[in-house]
Amino acid sequence: MTYEFRAIEARWQRYWDEHRTFAAEVDPERPKYYVLDMFPYPSGDGLHVGHPEGYTATDIVARYKRMRGYNVLHPMGWDAFGLPAERYAMKEGVHPAKRTAECIVNFKRQLKTLGFSYDWEREIDTTDPRYFKWTQWIFLQIYDSWYDAEAGRARPIAELPIPPEVTAAGDAAVRAYRDARRLAYLHDAPVNWCPELRIVLANEEVAEHVEQGYTVVRRAMRQWMMRITAYAERLIADLDGLDWPTSVLEMQRNWIGRSEGAEVDFQLAEGAGFEGKLTVFTTRPDTLFGATYMVLAPEHPLVAAITAPERRDAVDAYVARAATRSERDRQAEAAEGNKTGEFTGAFAVNPVNQQRIPIWISDYVLMGYGTGAIMAVPGHDERDHAFATAFGLPIVEVVSGADKPIAEAAHVGDGVAVNSGPLDGLTTPEAKRKMIAWLEEHGLGTRRVTYKLRDWLFSRQRYWGEPFPLVHGEDGVVFPVPDAELPVTLPTIDDYQPSESGEPPLAKAEAWRRYEGAAGRGLREVNTMPQWAGSCWYYLRFMDPTNDAAPFSKRAADYWLPVDLYIGGAEHAVLHLLYSRFWHKVLFDLGHVGTREPFQKLVNQGMVLGATYHPLDARKDEHGKPLTFLPKFVEQVAGADGWRVKGTGEPVRVQWDKMSKSRGNVVNPDDVVQQYGADTMRLYEMFMGPLEHSAPWQTDGVAGCFRFLQRVHRLAFESGEMAPGEGTDRQRRLLHKTIAAVSERIDRLAFNTAISAMMVYVRDIAQADEPLPRDSLEQFVLLLSPFAPHLAEEIWRSLGHVRSLAYEPWPAADDAWLTEDTFPLVVQIGGKRRAELQVAVGISEADVVKLVMSSSELARYLEGKTPRRVVYVPGKLVNVVL
Repeated sequence: MTYEFRAIEARWQRYWDEHRTFAAEVDPERPKYYVLDMFPYPSGDGLHVGHPEGYTATDIVARYKRMRGYNVLHPMGWDAFGLPAERYAMKEGVHPAKRTAECIVNFKRQLKTLGFSYDWEREIDTTDPRYFKWTQWIFLQIYDSWYDAEAGRARPIAELPIPPEVTAAGDAAVRAYRDARRLAYLHDAPVNWCPELRIVLANEEVAEHVEQGYTVVRRAMRQWMMRITAYAERLIADLDGLDWPTSVLEMQRNWIGRSEGAEVDFQLAEGAGFEGKLTVFTTRPDTLFGATYMVLAPEHPLVAAITAPERRDAVDAYVARAATRSERDRQAEAAEGNKTGEFTGAFAVNPVNQQRIPIWISDYVLMGYGTGAIMAVPGHDERDHAFATAFGLPIVEVVSGADKPIAEAAHVGDGVAVNSGPLDGLTTPEAKRKMIAWLEEHGLGTRRVTYKLRDWLFSRQRYWGEPFPLVHGEDGVVFPVPDAELPVTLPTIDDYQPSESGEPPLAKAEAWRRYEGAAGRGLREVNTMPQWAGSCWYYLRFMDPTNDAAPFSKRAADYWLPVDLYIGGAEHAVLHLLYSRFWHKVLFDLGHVGTREPFQKLVNQGMVLGATYHPLDARKDEHGKPLTFLPKFVEQVAGADGWRVKGTGEPVRVQWDKMSKSRGNVVNPDDVVQQYGADTMRLYEMFMGPLEHSAPWQTDGVAGCFRFLQRVHRLAFESGEMAPGEGTDRQRRLLHKTIAAVSERIDRLAFNTAISAMMVYVRDIAQADEPLPRDSLEQFVLLLSPFAPHLAEEIWRSLGHVRSLAYEPWPAADDAWLTEDTFPLVVQIGGKRRAELQVAVGISEADVVKLVMSSSELARYLEGKTPRRVVYVPGKLVNVVL
């Protein structure tokens, strides 16, 4: 009987749709399990075979958990706002909504052909007004909140205490006081401007765009920001309870960058042209006696005020140059030891020894970290040492223990304080504590914790994004659109290009921009939200996707949260996860969700690699890039010759890279499904190797998985009359060992070895003298079903069952059949392996010797000799020494 996989898979996909097999509802009587994929951006290229790896893993878990008795929520949707659709619209003159809808149709078709058990009734699309209405609503919750540091949580802005002197100053002062403390606020700041795309990038997005060849420069613009820094401590502390990869936890901690130390005040010396002080943050207050100069970020507001007249031109020129460079470029240059800067002509007074020290500016100091000013201790900081060496500034040792002379290299580790007055002889931790206490006692500094994390730049100069539900009133006051007027939808426009000055495309929609309503009159905000906005909270909408009265009900949130298993790419290890956690914590503070964290367990699947082909002589193309032959132009040659170019026979080497259209190494899942079927593709996706590891896509492996499923099909449909029950003792033992192995390995997400166990079962279950046992086949089909659900359903139906197996109880291993009665005993005679005997577990050494010596099969190796001795290694081997 032929394995007609196309007909089988189409039949069961229709069945699941028609019977709503995977629909999930809140059911307090059953334990829940929420398993989630990082939902895709639906691009025009469709899926390649790398995308379904994580989706297959979550589907296996979802099917397994249903059979374990869990009420499983397993949804899918589309992260569809963003620049790619907008750029396509600019190029082809097609509205982004039309292009997005076309891409979604194709992506959904591809996913459905793979038989994933999604509850498609919960499908969401971030560009759907019914969805982004609630994105805008959540934004307003954040906008209308402030962070109460004393209580350690967000509170409604209406509860913000207003100082009496502010109240006395009038409504405008009160409004300004509130606006300055909102969790979403307007801010004039240097931003990362991409002139080619005419958009502002968040700091976290710069590296990706630079790698793609775009220019990023710094310029001042008025932007919407999110006060994520208020949550820095909680974002670090709450990582401790999460079951996430260690690498991701470390990336999150490093990105937030918690540092303990002190803020220290340096008075400006006479003649600086400005009276006051400079405040710096340092993690090493014990090194204050080694501070020989100060450095300000070029953007620091005091630069213009303190710069001496004779230094004005040089300083202004340096500030202008720094403004054109991204923070990423500045940090990279600093890391390479390249230091540039200018002396302002001003001096400050070191508070611990009253020495006058010069104040410089340099772009290795960033305004967004700490106070935008540093005390430079070149003896004990590598960047300061490089700067001091470049400009001939003093280097003083104040911590002993250096391997090299302090003039040659900075000593950045701990040690014992020297040349530090009252600190001399103290270890670094002791010196830190004493110095901080001294600073606080004398009113010169304060113990502080600071973070590398910056507030989140939240506005974009794009069309295809969520409009802000905000209006700039005629009096300049910003006010929110009333909830009853949400969603604020996008107008139809013809030109999606921002202006060269950075004014967003929505500024051209004059009629849409003019607002007049119950809340007042004015002009709508014309920036749009970043793509991150829709993906920050989509896991919440999946819980209650058709709710028109709220983003989700309390009943749904209380039941489904947190997400039990979240699988996606490591490329989202920082940004998406950090932003989602931030939004979730605000919603938690305001009482909308009951968990502190959204995702309890996180797994990053590895990358599926595609083959690219290069000439052996490493030639380059006309653009200077390594020459690559597309897969369709090469062929594999039998033997040792490997790969050659078709026609010419030129030998080429294979290189495994990330799949991408530009490399020509993309494999379309439609082609695989057409040739081998969805079950085969699912099986191979999991069989390539451990889920977290990258692995090459190889057609031979796909064919091998197909052959395995053919064997399963033959076993079920061509084995003749089946035996009742679970069969012989050997068959029962094999079955229960397979049940135990597959169950334990799914629990560990070790899908490749679970598949191996099933392959062994199929190989060994049926022998000539042992007909296939019916009960064993039924239980094996249930084990197979999460991996190859279509074929499993087909076999299950053939066994007389009228309902889907999706909710059948998962097989249970009987411990009595997990232990062996016998074991293979290796027999060595004269140092050579001569036989392998199946003997009883627990056999005595005397019985082993008797068995070997009486064996007619082994007699010829003994040659009639009496053994000098017999060495028995219990449970393993016996060695007869002649």
